Amino acid sequence: MRISASSYSNTAPLIWSFLYGSRHGSAEVILDNAPSRSAALLAGRRVDAALVPVIAYQTIPDLFVVPDVCVGAREKVRSVCLVTKGNDLSQIGSVALDTSSRTSVALTKIIFREFFAGDPEWIDHEPDVDSMLESADCALLIGDPALTLDQEYRKFDLVEIWKRYTDFGFVFAMWMTGNRELEIDFNGARDEGLTHLDAIIANYSDEISLADDEMREYLTENISFRPDESMKEGLKLYFSLAKKHGLIEEARPIRFVQS
Repeated sequence: MRISASSYSNTAPLIWSFLYGSRHGSAEVILDNAPSRSAALLAGRRVDAALVPVIAYQTIPDLFVVPDVCVGAREKVRSVCLVTKGNDLSQIGSVALDTSSRTSVALTKIIFREFFAGDPEWIDHEPDVDSMLESADCALLIGDPALTLDQEYRKFDLVEIWKRYTDFGFVFAMWMTGNRELEIDFNGARDEGLTHLDAIIANYSDEISLADDEMREYLTENISFRPDESMKEGLKLYFSLAKKHGLIEEARPIRFVQS
């Protein structure tokens, strides 16, 4: 069995069990620093399951979603943000997009078009905030680099914006597979991972310059690993708005893996 996920800290509780815990050896885990690459592996059926941006469900045919496990946020995510050198978002004429997560790219376009009635120039860019802001008024930054962004930048949390205008939470990624009868206990893996946060935080201490208590707060209070009803409704609305703004061809209802 082969599974894939990004190496961001917010995925660690979902894969810890396969790397170090009771499920070690039950699946080969392929890690990458870009969620979009996990989606590419799944699209090519080079892995049995992948933790991928939710927009992948609408762009890759014949997928099934593992229910009740996700990377999302109810109020504030901290690690997916729009960054400027001081400008308000209403003053933005161009946005440099970190294309590592297509879900976040689509969410950014929805926010500008639906909530701000604007459509700035979109520029695909490698995730380097300094060079991004040299070529655009605003930068979409995702993952661990967004957590430790210098205070010289002005930072707008995408989930805070989404929550303000919709009153819903947001789901960024879920486990998906092409096999409806896939038998991997991703729920149990999540639960085991969340009991080993000390080990997870220690693993990232050299990579992310956050104090241990800040990292714990991020993984327990900002990130939600089980979608609540608000997040589920937010996902439905996200798909609907993505179709409205031409970001996907259709908003297919979600088909789940059989339990």
